Amino acid sequence: MPASPTLHHPELARRVREQAVRQPRLYGDLDLTARPYRLAIGPDDESSLPGWAGDRDELLADEELVELMSTATMLGDVVADPYASLMAERSFKELVDLLHRACRDGIDAVPDAPPELRALIAAMEATPEWLDMDLVEEGARHARIPSALVAPWVTRGAFLATFVNTYAALPMALTGALGGRKAARRVNETASFFAVTTLPGALDRHGPGFEAAAMVRLMHSMVRYNALKRSDRWDFDVYGVPIPQVDQMPAGMIGQYLSATRALREGRTTFTPRERALIEFGRYRCYLLGLPEELLPTEPGPIVRVMHGRAAMLRDGFDDDTCGALVRATMDAWLRPDRTPVDRALELVERSFGKSFFVRAFAGGNRDAARRMGVPINPLERAVATATAPLVFGSVAAFVAADRIPVVRDVADASLVQLLKWQLASYGHPEFVTDHATYTPTTSPRPAVA
Repeated sequence: MPASPTLHHPELARRVREQAVRQPRLYGDLDLTARPYRLAIGPDDESSLPGWAGDRDELLADEELVELMSTATMLGDVVADPYASLMAERSFKELVDLLHRACRDGIDAVPDAPPELRALIAAMEATPEWLDMDLVEEGARHARIPSALVAPWVTRGAFLATFVNTYAALPMALTGALGGRKAARRVNETASFFAVTTLPGALDRHGPGFEAAAMVRLMHSMVRYNALKRSDRWDFDVYGVPIPQVDQMPAGMIGQYLSATRALREGRTTFTPRERALIEFGRYRCYLLGLPEELLPTEPGPIVRVMHGRAAMLRDGFDDDTCGALVRATMDAWLRPDRTPVDRALELVERSFGKSFFVRAFAGGNRDAARRMGVPINPLERAVATATAPLVFGSVAAFVAADRIPVVRDVADASLVQLLKWQLASYGHPEFVTDHATYTPTTSPRPAVA
């Protein structure tokens, strides 16, 4: 079914249409104005929005929100996709090496740089006026606290949330990147990306966070290319564009969403100065990953609304061959670098805390619902999570308090930086690549298009 005329987000719709013009070999034969089956905008469609999270009927009545979700569901990456499409004539390793060099030494250091690479680097270098860059470094400093003290314990749980919907999870299932040891690598790569971007100066033009964002964009674009051009399992009429920008929003905005829900629970419609800096840091990180301004609100209400809107218009679906396999592989992955007694203890704490986080954040506190999604939490794990929570959040409170004292702030921040660097070393060297040679078939069901 074709989409209705664009009234509220014409620039976003232009970017969607531009994909076919700039990438004819990838999108030229696809109808980007169509509504894929995954897009659930009918009142009787079953969506991914749980009843406890929000009123779906009220969200569907918002014409502007429906248009935003419909449009963003068909948006890939206008500048990274053309570069990834060079896989038709160059090896993926060559594309990765060229991008590394361009990030570290500048585009002029790449002899005969492809114009597609120049366009990608130029887009990332261009800071839009809608971002307050003065707040970004301050926000990164604030973000180092949860990144160092909370993220190591919840990343697996947050990562699992990506896999509980068939329509959003299928691209990762196609890559075969979550079987065996590859599952641990992908979880650790995710943790590494979010950690490295909080380091001082990491998001500067030649910083490691800038380069990591570029590599993540290329990886996502490679998955799009391989799904659309090299896989006979991808049904465009059902799934639409692989890894659309709307599916990258939850991972990129989970911190902003939690801050926004907390503010609303406290009766606030605006953020505190500290929260505002964190929000702007998160928005810039999302921008470097390719997300458009339309998906990056600045205030609590709009942030919650856009996140709930995405869930309300994503068709519900959990099949065991896709979602269950991904969840099990992630839960079984051993994330620690070794298996010493200390590693085993830390693995138990991380797994327990991650499951507990998943239950609270993505299952509304319902352990039975989490179990049905493949994330059971046993009594020992509940006890471990309960016992360690005061230590984790107590340390966060202590560092937040230290951050308010000028004399202590720098010392506390320096210790966080060292802790993050130690964690990054334990995650291993991130590759942020996807190779078509490793892709595996999937038996995911292909429902009839309504």
